[in-house]
Amino acid sequence: MGGCGAEARVDAASVGEASSRSDAAPIVVIDYHKGNLSSVRRGLMRAGWDNVVVSDDPAAIRGAAGLVLPGVGAFYDAITFMRGSGQAQAIVDAVRAGTPILGICLGLQLLLARGDEGVPQDEPGAPLVAGLGLLEGSCTRLSSERLKVPHVGWDQIHVSGEGRSCPLLSGVPEGANVYYTHSYAASDDVDPDQVAARTHYVRSFAGVMWEGNVFGCQFHPEKSSGTGLVILRNYVNVVRAASARGKDVFV
Repeated sequence: MGGCGAEARVDAASVGEASSRSDAAPIVVIDYHKGNLSSVRRGLMRAGWDNVVVSDDPAAIRGAAGLVLPGVGAFYDAITFMRGSGQAQAIVDAVRAGTPILGICLGLQLLLARGDEGVPQDEPGAPLVAGLGLLEGSCTRLSSERLKVPHVGWDQIHVSGEGRSCPLLSGVPEGANVYYTHSYAASDDVDPDQVAARTHYVRSFAGVMWEGNVFGCQFHPEKSSGTGLVILRNYVNVVRAASARGKDVFV
């Protein structure tokens, strides 16, 4: 996708200006037959977008005002289902047309170029398999002899220099606590310009990633109390701003 120049960014000021826009088209929570979709849907509705639907239909994905890719399960199983169902191509098409997307937990990992969770040894390219490729880098397992894996519970996000201008983190203080439950995370080969916030557990991994209209949280904003609600509201405002502009292509 290239770098993170200002011309590729969702403008935070335009997000605020569009916050009163009506929500005609839906935000689609993508159903790849894994995960707790209802809690994500409720979170988005609490954040102020009335028209939130859960769908596994590629046509609904292409027609959405915004997309949310939630996540529970294994990378290989999820991306295999998404490719076979046509969801993967629909997501890429929609994002390239300017639709904002938010990946949550496994959803963020699937936005990356590749991952190694659950990949069979005889799979071409093993131990890695291609993800959606909307963000740079790999997803690999957290490994520690001292700290418990999976990483479950509240932990801090530390905003990067890039993250200070990230619309998803508007109003989120440095060191805010968010809720994690995961064993895999973005690896060290991610593009540092796409890392908006980091969390330090086992290794320093990307807690929030951002490139153009592509956003991802390794934690669960729908489970992260007040901070999570702020993040979901910020995403809703990103979607409104994109709709007001007619979905400029950012990637």
